[in-house]
Amino acid sequence: MTQYFIRRLLLIVPTFIGITVLVFVITRFVPGGPIERMIAEVQQASMQAGGSMQSAGSGVGAATLDEDQIRELEKYYGFDKPVLVSYWEWLLKVVQFDLGTSSRYSEPVWDTIKERLPVSAFYGIVTMLITYFISIPLGYYKAVKHNSHFDHASSVVVFIGYAIPSYVVGIILLVVFASNLEWFPMGGFYGDEFEDMESIWQQIGDIFYHAALPLLAYVAGSFAVMTFMMKNALMDNLAADYVRTAIAKGIPFRQAITRHAMRNSLIPIATHFGNNISVIIGGSFLIEKIFNIDGLGLLGYESIVERDYPIVLGVLVISAILQLLGNILSDICVAVVDPRVQFR
Repeated sequence: MTQYFIRRLLLIVPTFIGITVLVFVITRFVPGGPIERMIAEVQQASMQAGGSMQSAGSGVGAATLDEDQIRELEKYYGFDKPVLVSYWEWLLKVVQFDLGTSSRYSEPVWDTIKERLPVSAFYGIVTMLITYFISIPLGYYKAVKHNSHFDHASSVVVFIGYAIPSYVVGIILLVVFASNLEWFPMGGFYGDEFEDMESIWQQIGDIFYHAALPLLAYVAGSFAVMTFMMKNALMDNLAADYVRTAIAKGIPFRQAITRHAMRNSLIPIATHFGNNISVIIGGSFLIEKIFNIDGLGLLGYESIVERDYPIVLGVLVISAILQLLGNILSDICVAVVDPRVQFR
């Protein structure tokens, strides 16, 4: 098993290179990059100032920037070299934990990401904990009480959570409980008086007060799948021969579930545990946009819109590494839950 995980760790390197080189090449050929946007901004500022636009050549930037200035910009952003050469230089910096400088914020990419990473991590971790604490017991009782009134009533709630996207739930919660009833704030990670609060418990309470509606939106979009996964896996194991044999030997039904069926039913849940790591950190840019949460998901979305490629690649680096490590963590979780699994 040790050799298997060593091989998986070694495979992270070529997989990471494949992911990043693909996105890096795309950023070099997609129109509307940082140079084009800077030329457009200079041109717009010139027009607003009433300056006359005189043509000095072809292209959008010829009216405001000469060829030497454009070459300087290309050199500054690394567009003056072949794409693979630029990628190699970028990769060497990444290995040295240098993600570059944001073209939008004019500050190191890691510093920009580091400010927003705890916000998305908070929502992701709390959402995962709430989801597992709801889904596993709910799926357990739905399987034990299959076709009962409890099963039918809870299925309605679960199906609604499965059918409605999480961002739609967020909009509904925002309109009803924040705008109309004014029970919760409209958004933000904490209130304006957060820094002036005397106790840390008041600050924690303020964070959870602002996080109530976003967390409900996050959980609504994730607990339904996990609940059905738990229920279906447990029902399959309850119908297995080894559970029937255990009951025939005189083991109580509840004890047969907890000792035998329950552990095997957790295997599908374990396979998804590691894959949730990147989602935990990355967040959801739609929910963060709706609730005005300055997290990593919103940062990545705005960076794509603003063509801030250093931040786009920085977010990609973190997400790709977490996803690859999460896949390995999923295998470890499966091996812990099911000792019969032998990786070779």
